[in-house]
Amino acid sequence: MNFKLIDSTSFKRLAILIIIIAAILIFGWSLMVWMPGVSYRQALPPLTATEIQLKDRLTSDVQTLAVKIGRRNVDNYQNLVAAKDFLNTELAQAGYTVCEQEYTVAGKSYSNLEVEIPGSSRADEILVIGGHYDSALTSSDANDNATSAAAVLALAREFVGTKPLRTLRFVEFTNEQPPFFGTKNMGSLVYAQAAKQRGDKIVGMFGLQTLGYATDTAQPQKYPPPLNFLGFDRGNVIGFVSNIASRELLRNTIRSFRAQAQFPSEGLALPGLIRGIGSDSRSFWQQGYQAVTIADTALLEYPPDRIDRDTIAKIDFEQLSRMTYGISKVIRDFVGLPTI
Repeated sequence: MNFKLIDSTSFKRLAILIIIIAAILIFGWSLMVWMPGVSYRQALPPLTATEIQLKDRLTSDVQTLAVKIGRRNVDNYQNLVAAKDFLNTELAQAGYTVCEQEYTVAGKSYSNLEVEIPGSSRADEILVIGGHYDSALTSSDANDNATSAAAVLALAREFVGTKPLRTLRFVEFTNEQPPFFGTKNMGSLVYAQAAKQRGDKIVGMFGLQTLGYATDTAQPQKYPPPLNFLGFDRGNVIGFVSNIASRELLRNTIRSFRAQAQFPSEGLALPGLIRGIGSDSRSFWQQGYQAVTIADTALLEYPPDRIDRDTIAKIDFEQLSRMTYGISKVIRDFVGLPTI
């Protein structure tokens, strides 16, 4: 009789434990993994005429940054300045007045580049689209991050002359890569802190990271938890990643992308304490702004010692064009402009 009582009690405790674990898993899934809409799974359609033109311009700009200029960092300072001057000139030629946010580190000058399109009825609400133009110390960084710098430039060109409801800012950040990553001299952090001090009402930030790497080969062993358990085993998707506090922006962003773009997409909201997620978006999280990193899966595929591996030959410019064009549709949706 005592044995039956103990067995019944143990069973109840086990059942309660299972229920608690199931509740935690369901809560975690709904909080971090569940995303609205359905990822595109069909064969990719041919590039449109607009996407072909975009591809050609992106190819030219990445070629300039990654090949003609090359490594762009503190150890190759003149190249970093050359990249800044190139982007500044291109933005000015597109019709913008470029605001150069200059700051000094160890006697050297570094600059973020900002252009703005004022909004109308919701002008106080600001959407920032940013990417960094510097490279790692050991690579020309064709994909990380010439592709995003070129994409920010291409998007800025596209929106010239538009009249959005919300204010649009396109920003080319400096000093994302080591030795500045995660320090007070990281370009995006310098920018985000200044925006916070001014009281800028940034309602969203899209941090463009690597956008030109694609592979259909399944390589799940290279993906860290929890990605390796969620079917993210191929590098032919665009990823949207945020911290937990930015999950509303994340879900609105991926909902818009999936409704308008014909390209596979995945989204994930992760605790901001996890080191390595966020890139420039993290700088905005630290200031209390919602931000989403938009990237391919290259950083999960490239080996840690990526010396001379991130070359222009590895970039899929069709994918870069598709991603950039899809992001432009999301931006239009966010700031109240009709899709073209």
